[in-house]
Amino acid sequence: MKIAVYGATGMVGSEITAEALRRGHEVTAVTRSGSAAEGASARTAELSDLDAFQELAAGHDAVVVSVAPDRTGQPHDSFMAAHRAIAGTSVPARVFVVGGAGATEVDGVQLKDLPGFPEAYKPEATTMAEVLDLYRTAAGLDWTMLAPAPVIAPGERTGSYKTGLDSPAGDSISSQDFAIAVLDELEEPKHRNRRFTAAN
Repeated sequence: MKIAVYGATGMVGSEITAEALRRGHEVTAVTRSGSAAEGASARTAELSDLDAFQELAAGHDAVVVSVAPDRTGQPHDSFMAAHRAIAGTSVPARVFVVGGAGATEVDGVQLKDLPGFPEAYKPEATTMAEVLDLYRTAAGLDWTMLAPAPVIAPGERTGSYKTGLDSPAGDSISSQDFAIAVLDELEEPKHRNRRFTAAN
């Protein structure tokens, strides 16, 4: 399988890239800097460049978007515009989006709206909830979003995880096992055109 990974040098994107390479897939690492892990091809592009996105999609079986909104307090307008453009066009590849835990639900209420949700993470969570809504209303797009457990961090690659649909499947997951969940879904799709979650 040919897989393009936006954000391939980030905490999650680098693990997705490593897992894809480990399984023998052809990987194009798409970053602002043009950096790539050994074994992956490098491509410099911004998520906001729809022409580049379409070009990459035409040459790959799947495009993974592992890019988070700005966390420095800057507006998320350009981030939303990029996803709006992707969700609103015909993409000749499967689109796999790394989502956010804040938009998962407990008893029908998103985590970001529950008492005690950290204020510092609310802007990102709100944006990712809006991104999910964009894809849920997309027509003619083969997409999947995988949201991590509320805590995701580098840890152990156990190869074991559990999944849920709209509610968290657990409290935490290692970035390595999250990447395994991504590749398992890409290789054997079970959640086309919907969001699901994974946890250890």
